[in-house]
Amino acid sequence: MTATIRLTAAQAMVRYIAAQKNQDGDPFLAGCWAIFGHGNVAGLGEALHAVKDSFPTWRGHNEQTMAHAAIAYAKQSGRKRAMAVTSSIGPGAANMVTAAALAHVNRLPVLLIPGDVFATRGPDPVLQQIEDFQDGTATVNDAFRPLTRYFDRITRPEQLLTALPRAFRVLTDPADCGPVCLSFCQDVQAEAFEYPESFFVPRVWRPRRIRPDEAELAEVAEIIRAARRPVIVAGGGVHYAGATGALHAFAEAHNIPVTETQAGKSALPWDHALNLGPVGVTGGAAANTVCAEADVVLGVGTRFQDFTTGSWGLFAHPGRRLISLNVAAYDAMKHGAAPLLADALVGLTELSAALDGYTAPGKTDGLKSDWFGKVDPLTAAPEDSNQLPTDMQVIGAVQRAANEDTVVICAAGTMPGELHKLWKAGRPGSYHMEYGFSCMGYEIAGAMGIKMADPARDVICFTGDGTYMMANSEMATAAMMGIAFTVVVTDNRGYGCINRLQMGCGGAEFNNLLDHTIHETPSAIDFAKHAEAMGATAVKVGSIAELEAALARRHDARGPYVVVIDTDPYPSTEHGGAWWDVGVPEVSERPAVRDARARYTENKQKQRAD
Repeated sequence: MTATIRLTAAQAMVRYIAAQKNQDGDPFLAGCWAIFGHGNVAGLGEALHAVKDSFPTWRGHNEQTMAHAAIAYAKQSGRKRAMAVTSSIGPGAANMVTAAALAHVNRLPVLLIPGDVFATRGPDPVLQQIEDFQDGTATVNDAFRPLTRYFDRITRPEQLLTALPRAFRVLTDPADCGPVCLSFCQDVQAEAFEYPESFFVPRVWRPRRIRPDEAELAEVAEIIRAARRPVIVAGGGVHYAGATGALHAFAEAHNIPVTETQAGKSALPWDHALNLGPVGVTGGAAANTVCAEADVVLGVGTRFQDFTTGSWGLFAHPGRRLISLNVAAYDAMKHGAAPLLADALVGLTELSAALDGYTAPGKTDGLKSDWFGKVDPLTAAPEDSNQLPTDMQVIGAVQRAANEDTVVICAAGTMPGELHKLWKAGRPGSYHMEYGFSCMGYEIAGAMGIKMADPARDVICFTGDGTYMMANSEMATAAMMGIAFTVVVTDNRGYGCINRLQMGCGGAEFNNLLDHTIHETPSAIDFAKHAEAMGATAVKVGSIAELEAALARRHDARGPYVVVIDTDPYPSTEHGGAWWDVGVPEVSERPAVRDARARYTENKQKQRAD
């Protein structure tokens, strides 16, 4: 007879998820973020309390941002570890929907456990329950269905026996990796069942290293051997596969220049001769010049987002061939690419062997030095300290204060584009950019998640005043938990990035900068005092010199350290970059819009469908 143990469904879930291991023998889930409410406090809350000494539970201040912290933890861990996040039903669950979308876009694991309504429907409708007039099975949590890689609603305790292994299969699978939602009916959480004891035996989940198909490998090798000007586009998959060393060896063996996406940045050290730097809309002239002339583009672990491809107008060579080395078939087949379905490390290693003796004849002499010659002056300390500093000058100050252990993090606004172009990333994992969903509000929570994943790293978070206002509550969580990281708040008094985009599309400055919005009382937010009120050490500085002095003191703070500096909302790095497809009105009374539409139409002709 099979030995069983009688547990509530919530107790069984917690016991199972705490027993799952990664390939290094560490718990795959480091713990659980929780904001309790009706729908999870009685069932999951009691179950988590029972194991609090071995499986930690952390309390956040917002369901979305505590999920962001969990996602950043997984990203910084290279998807080797992850976290669970639980919420109440209704608004608590709905608050996590944005985070689910962010994790889905970025292919990052997070286990979301929102509470749900009563499976029995006895007390329907309960507080915070959405009633669908046409579908009696629908709840708020159905919003997670298109935003997760696996969704299940637990309406009976024994369903965990199949749902939980399926969930961990997705969380640990390199090809299917992404968020999982286990919508947990609140009455079921408290119901007991005789679970097999064998269900809770610790299990090791090892990510597959998919080897390339021989025919695909031969075809791709043949395409590259015929290339005169090949280029590599390195994406986030290089990091997740632990393939930075393989990329280094591959590029050197075959003399192929490397460009980096936002997710791929730091795959090679910035000063490696073959690393031509950032590619695409936020890219540099060196990388984009080579990509525009390339006859073969080898994407490694990239999903070819429009910011990478210049909305598919960047790779302009008329005979260009696209190759996609990717662990996910969906990404490997994009835009008519010759697919090489494989893990990045194994794929690069075997492709290099198939290319034995091949060296690309293309030269890139002078491109890189010319690029840095143009942009390095932008990050230098200003001679006139009376002018508002630029974002580029702020980046320069932080770069000078950084060390080999520094990780910079950002997600939205002006800084992602400037950092992609200007930040000089050294070792792998030193550049953490959430630019798949570009979600304002990720930054502060993300910085906390990075520090939890890698406590030895010096974490510096860039955020604008607009993003700070959207989501700052986890600053209080970090202060409470004594998690130390630095936040540089660049206050340009509004949404400076979108204001420039608005102007670039011929639009008038409207509703982005605070000076161009309706207000009865002018905004005068003291971000330093606000951060202090949440428990951070904070200072407002008035110049780049003061910023550098403040950054030198960051290691003295026990928890979050915030430096606020006013910046000019208008300047940006004009060098480099590529076209981005943003629809401009065909009809307008304003000449500036008509001119912008003419430029748009001209650029649209360069966009490729293949």
